[in-house]
Amino acid sequence: MEPNNDFSRTLSLLRRERGVSQRLAAKALGISQALLSHYENGAREPGLLFVRKACDYYHVSADFLLGRSMSRDGTTIGAEELYDASAEKGNVLRGSIAATLNKKLLVNSLDMLFDLLGKVGSKEAINAASNYLGDAVYKMFRHLYRAGGTQNEGFFSVPANHFLAGYTDADMVYSEGDYLDALSQHAKEKGKDSFPAMNNDALHQSYPQACQSLLQIVHNTGERINRTAEGREKGKTKN
Repeated sequence: MEPNNDFSRTLSLLRRERGVSQRLAAKALGISQALLSHYENGAREPGLLFVRKACDYYHVSADFLLGRSMSRDGTTIGAEELYDASAEKGNVLRGSIAATLNKKLLVNSLDMLFDLLGKVGSKEAINAASNYLGDAVYKMFRHLYRAGGTQNEGFFSVPANHFLAGYTDADMVYSEGDYLDALSQHAKEKGKDSFPAMNNDALHQSYPQACQSLLQIVHNTGERINRTAEGREKGKTKN
């Protein structure tokens, strides 16, 4: 039986989200710390009894724990049911042309990214990319939510102190690591030729409309990173 990477990763994340050690979690779940470590690392797969106990302990459904649903209560939704704001003609965010333009750049670029990942065919890479980007959206929204200072943070399952301590950043690092591992493993198993061509001409040919958005983000981000690096180097020189 192949290991369920979604299960082991979710199990580990739920424990860290709850803020308990492996020792305390293992005691509550009625198993040894060593066995829980094996489950979280994907070295061993648990039985049904443990899955039921873990679901009760972390207050999630079995489908969520097993990676079959992105909703904690186990509800599922098909891709065709998701609302796509970018598909609406003339869709403009009220009050800000800058917001509309930046949103379109990101929407077009993400369309390209996930289409390319779909062509690669690695479910693990797609999930890891989704987790990483989900963390980024979560983080930006929660900062915005907190900015007013009067909002009830019970809206979020991650405690405020954990959020401020960088739990989201840590999950982004783990997700990026999962992404790199998935791509590396895919290249090892399927070969470099299994990846779609991503040179300038190939991208323009495959994505004549969206390509410019991705290239714009690549350019703008690269320039910003270089300016930041140059500023730090100048600061070191002055010191």
